[in-house]
Amino acid sequence: MLRRLLLTAAVSATAALSTVSSATAGTVSDVPGVFPVPMASPAGPPSLLFPAGPSSLSAAAYGVALPALMPPPARPEDSTDRLTVTVHDVGGGADGTFELECHPAGGGHPHAAEACDRLDRMTTWGKDTFAPVPPDTLCTMQYGGPATAHVTGTWAGRPVDARYDRSNGCEISRWNALVPLLPGARP
Repeated sequence: MLRRLLLTAAVSATAALSTVSSATAGTVSDVPGVFPVPMASPAGPPSLLFPAGPSSLSAAAYGVALPALMPPPARPEDSTDRLTVTVHDVGGGADGTFELECHPAGGGHPHAAEACDRLDRMTTWGKDTFAPVPPDTLCTMQYGGPATAHVTGTWAGRPVDARYDRSNGCEISRWNALVPLLPGARP
């Protein structure tokens, strides 16, 4: 009976360890007061001398933040970010289609350097600078005018195809965050 119990426990442990993702492989040495503990390796079964698999000794269990992924190194072909901005119904001579190149700043955009600087400040690794307002967002019912904009091209090595309007408070805020890439509101 004892032999059957041990065999069942061993099979259960092996099955549990086979589901451990490679993200939990390695050691937990960054937790204060805990010595490095080898974790399960996706290449084979763990040693019987050390705990394995997702356990209470994982970094997440202690609230330890893992380091953020670094962006890939810049490639020469990605060194220039290019955007095409098409604006309608803004008024004051701001309507039209403008080309913007960054790194270095250039193109036919009326405020190229300022627009590039603004986009650089807004760009965060893992976040889409041009993301639309999430569909479940509650927005104020205010109207900011008939202005629309369409931004296409490449930014930070990723394709861009974003549309903007001023139809509610969320869209107005999204538009204003990109001024001077998009023209400021006219009175």
